[in-house]
Amino acid sequence: MDWDRAYANADFIPQGADYPARWQADAEAFRATARARLDLPYGEGARHRYDLFLPDGPPKGVVVFIHGGYWLAFGREIWSHLAAGPLAHGWAVALPSYTLAPDARISQMTQEIGAAITAIAAQVPGPIVLTGHSAGGHLTARMACADAPLAPDIAARILRAVPVSPLADLEQIALTGMNAKLRLVSAEVAAESPARLRRRAGQDVLVWVGGQERPAFLWQARLLSENWDCPWQVSAGHHHFDVIAPMTDATSPLTRALIG
Repeated sequence: MDWDRAYANADFIPQGADYPARWQADAEAFRATARARLDLPYGEGARHRYDLFLPDGPPKGVVVFIHGGYWLAFGREIWSHLAAGPLAHGWAVALPSYTLAPDARISQMTQEIGAAITAIAAQVPGPIVLTGHSAGGHLTARMACADAPLAPDIAARILRAVPVSPLADLEQIALTGMNAKLRLVSAEVAAESPARLRRRAGQDVLVWVGGQERPAFLWQARLLSENWDCPWQVSAGHHHFDVIAPMTDATSPLTRALIG
């Protein structure tokens, strides 16, 4: 099995290489007009920062979006526009960055996201909705695990978690060329694969995935859904790079799934 091909996305999406520049432009345009508090710290590391977008009135709660990039690329800055949908319903939206590989292992990233959520929760009262895409979907699911690095009072505020196109089992990722930087070993695969861990008792989870995704991502989403006995939603017609685009639309099924 060619695992690098199985997890290659851009090669199978028309004009796939053009998406990052488009995301960057959309995010910059959104930040230019949004009510925001940018570059807030949640730790001492260079990437321990988050951006917080606020609605016009008191927020109903906060949606936390965790970016993807195979734990190797990107940051919060190119996803700002995804805040538009929840903001229109009166929810704040926070987007954290985290240390990328090879400077951090995935287990460290899990700890960092827990710290980010804790800092965000101190800034915005009320319920918390967690979501994230791809590697961010993995980290979203990790925050829904029973052993997530969250204090009980913070975990109790998490209304739901919606991992989008999550990497739920890391065994196959360890077989790709990416592992030269990720440095996954069997113990970390076991400890950091949400599909192998217990969901936090009572935690509402909805797994979301694009219908036109690579088979490996459809398998990952279905595996998490089956192992956690939680629903999964296949978003017809969407591939890995546009499956999160509906977050910009206040009326989209994805936005409504997030805020209920």
